[in-house]
Amino acid sequence: MDISKKHVISNLIWKLFERVGSQGIAFIVSIVLARLLTPEEYGIIALITVFISVANIIIQSGMNTALIQKKQVTEGDFSSVFFLSIIMAAIIYIILYLTAPLIAGFYNMNELTWVLRVLSLILFPGAFNSIQVAYISKRLEFKKLFYSSMGAVVISGGIGIGMAYVGAGVWSLVGQQLINQVTITIILLFVARWRPKAVFSLWRVRELFAFGWKLLCSNLIDTIYQNLYNLVIGKLYNKNLLGLYNQGSQYPKFIVSNINGAIQSVMLPVFSEKQDDLQSLKNMLRRSIMTSAFLIFPMMLGLAAIAEPLVYVLLTEKWKGAIVYLQISCITYAFWTIHAANLQAINAIGRSDIFLVLEIIKKIVGVLVLIACIPYGVTAMVAGQAVVSFLATLINAFPNKKLLHYSYFEQMKDFGAVGIISVIMAGIVYLTTLLAFPNGIKVVVGIAVGIIVYVLLCILTKNESYYYVWNNLKLMRRRTPHE
Repeated sequence: MDISKKHVISNLIWKLFERVGSQGIAFIVSIVLARLLTPEEYGIIALITVFISVANIIIQSGMNTALIQKKQVTEGDFSSVFFLSIIMAAIIYIILYLTAPLIAGFYNMNELTWVLRVLSLILFPGAFNSIQVAYISKRLEFKKLFYSSMGAVVISGGIGIGMAYVGAGVWSLVGQQLINQVTITIILLFVARWRPKAVFSLWRVRELFAFGWKLLCSNLIDTIYQNLYNLVIGKLYNKNLLGLYNQGSQYPKFIVSNINGAIQSVMLPVFSEKQDDLQSLKNMLRRSIMTSAFLIFPMMLGLAAIAEPLVYVLLTEKWKGAIVYLQISCITYAFWTIHAANLQAINAIGRSDIFLVLEIIKKIVGVLVLIACIPYGVTAMVAGQAVVSFLATLINAFPNKKLLHYSYFEQMKDFGAVGIISVIMAGIVYLTTLLAFPNGIKVVVGIAVGIIVYVLLCILTKNESYYYVWNNLKLMRRRTPHE
């Protein structure tokens, strides 16, 4: 497939629309639900989500990424992976159903048993639409994901809020998540028009698994590690504190996962097309890092600066314990843009073996830091997470010094200027929160001041990323995105 710059930018914009639009609505829904529900109820779901996330990784087995990375992929490949995923979903669901009472007993949460059993049904639509998404991503048809995500989040969000309003409690979160995944699957059946064929080839599965198993191990390690904090806090402390931590960390994660996720989901198939042209791949990697850092650094540091008035306005005072976790998590997620781009480049050239080694190294470091921080409380644990995130950036960048001749110095140069500008901007924004204004006014003023200061500093320093983004926005204004 011949991929032009125009085609890439068009799909990137549609992916941004899909992520920011659908997740923006999901963000609003989560705020309404947080105002109706308690930290304890969120803590239960946060704990269960750990097991669901691990199960999803095992079911997908890195196969969806393997389907995107493979240059010549057939309908037989997609169908074979589909049937394997459904079979795995059934096996894992039975395991979770039977072990739910043991998990509930371990955490002293009797209500967890049936919540886990019901929410685990999400594995089946998740297995189906993971193949649908791989099919769409391979063909760079991200407009279709926009339609499915927007429709699903509106329907599930409305039902979830309705359930919470009538007093369904934790079940409103269960219903919202289940309906969201089912709706996405149904909509994609119509817009993607992909149907599994009555084909299953063990040879095709083995070929894809040769690449995917390393990603399975890498993603499994990463998912367990990312959720390790939920497991530890849920066991050593209580579901109230777990709910506060989970709520505080989800807002910076929401911003980063959506903007960076949109960029990286488009970049993997694009990188893969250039896997034999290392200089072109390096140039695209640099642009990906510069652009994502330009967008995410100021958002993260600006969010940390206005965290206190923002929490009071959006979530009410009952969530004030989440403020410190939100601020520290902003630092953690700010670095995701850099190491995620490096990892996508490594995957694109088929070096999933390196990807796996990097994950093992990072998680060993992360677990050691976590163990060292546990005696000092949850705040220290979250701060240690931020330190590990920075170290992970250096670890992920290391292989590309040799693979793409992209040195640490070059990477620091590409995102360092934006980092300095963002720190200055955040400092000025924080000063506005000290003014004797109502919290709502502080938030509005802080955001306005942050945008103005950031743009002015970019112009004064003639920041390359600013002009690149600005010029492409002007270009896109002249036409409607299309495939």
